[in-house]
Amino acid sequence: MASPQDYSSAIGPADSSNQEKQTLSVWALTALVVGSMVGAGIFTLPGRFARATGVMGALIAWLIAGVGMLMLAFVFQNLAQRKPDLNSGVFIYAKAGFGNYIGFLAALAFWSSTCVGNVSYFVLIKSTLGEFFPVFGDGDTVAAVIGSSIIIWLFHFMILRGVQQAAGVNTIVTIAKIVPIVTFVFILLFAFNFDVFTANFLGGQGYDEPLWAQVRDTMLVTVFVFIGIEGASIYSRYAEKRSDVGLATILGFVGVLALLIMVTLLPYGLLPRAELAELRNPSMAGALEVVVGRWGNIFISLGLLISVLGAFLAWTLFAAEVPFMAAKSNLMPNFLYRENAQKVPAVSLWMTNIVVQGFLIVTLFADNAFDLALELTSAMSLIPYLTVAAFALKLALTRETYERDDSTRYREMIIAIVATAYAILMLVAGGLDKLLLAALILVPGTILFFLARREQQLRIFTPVEWFVFTVAAIAAITALVGLISGQIAF
Repeated sequence: MASPQDYSSAIGPADSSNQEKQTLSVWALTALVVGSMVGAGIFTLPGRFARATGVMGALIAWLIAGVGMLMLAFVFQNLAQRKPDLNSGVFIYAKAGFGNYIGFLAALAFWSSTCVGNVSYFVLIKSTLGEFFPVFGDGDTVAAVIGSSIIIWLFHFMILRGVQQAAGVNTIVTIAKIVPIVTFVFILLFAFNFDVFTANFLGGQGYDEPLWAQVRDTMLVTVFVFIGIEGASIYSRYAEKRSDVGLATILGFVGVLALLIMVTLLPYGLLPRAELAELRNPSMAGALEVVVGRWGNIFISLGLLISVLGAFLAWTLFAAEVPFMAAKSNLMPNFLYRENAQKVPAVSLWMTNIVVQGFLIVTLFADNAFDLALELTSAMSLIPYLTVAAFALKLALTRETYERDDSTRYREMIIAIVATAYAILMLVAGGLDKLLLAALILVPGTILFFLARREQQLRIFTPVEWFVFTVAAIAAITALVGLISGQIAF
């Protein structure tokens, strides 16, 4: 999961006396793309992939993710240019294309994914500390939850006082996450053993999981590390030249994808797959320790802790903004549109961190808390991503904004088709249980939509929206029955 970037902290505050538009070079845009995409998930890739697949499966998984996510990035870029008035958040495309309730579900799913994603940060922090302080275990012990809760509420009250994401914090966080990753790649290039790598090609001796199943089991991991890809199009209006936006998107995306592939594949030349799979999170730290000793583990762990705490601040601000903007767009109740004296969306922030606290407590009962948070975050984020891709496809099919632009329409239609198919494939590959758990969150959350419609004295659902709600309610009931019976496990 990546960190959302803040434009003002990237280029500094505007000088009110200077009326000229501030611009970003292609390299500055590329750096923002990279910063938006590289997050905490990359630190867990060696072990997470090794538990699912060998070298071949990893290559196929990154090929699928690379093509699908690049098409999704282009969708965001195209929509930013074709619908510049739709700037209230990812969910606004769902509202514009498919109505109020679908827009609400997209907003709620995106907000929920940020909440669960924040929980994954804390599980990873405490798992990292658990290497040095066993009381924290794998991030899912009572001590870990208490320690995480203290940090959550410290950040909460800091933000309520108007603490914003400063340029200095961004710089420290960026260095903290990039330097350890590049160091890891550089050292493992020299430690690479080709014989070990080839032995791991299909998973190693005795590993008979079908290749398609190996690839399927990595799909939600690849989604998780790319969350934040929509940030690639946010800065398009600040480009020196419009052509720079596409170039920066490609340069940044290819650079990050190469980094992700190297972090995933190089450890296969270090240890047998089965041993890599046993590394505790962050598995990058354990892999580096094998090569250079204990200091390697400490080095990666310190970088991760600084990076994740900075990312948590950014995502908490971002998460609180989603219900705030949804209320502004009449998709959620007006009370979520309230700000305090410091212009912080206080009510939305309280709701966000109460939900994060609740999800954190749930990790006490999860078999593998980090994997659950990772997969559920990915599944929830795919819902708004799917609606965005589908909206872009709808525009191309109906010719809206393409009245005299057929050649561009065909190209962007293909991009939208691939992005839509990719989002559907990821949801299916993630498993029915994750979709059912998502419904278990979305259906009770629909009370917010009921309240908003009552405030506006409008009919709750259209006939189509009634159908969508009914399907979601059946899925939620199925999930609840599955949890009680043990057929669906945390």
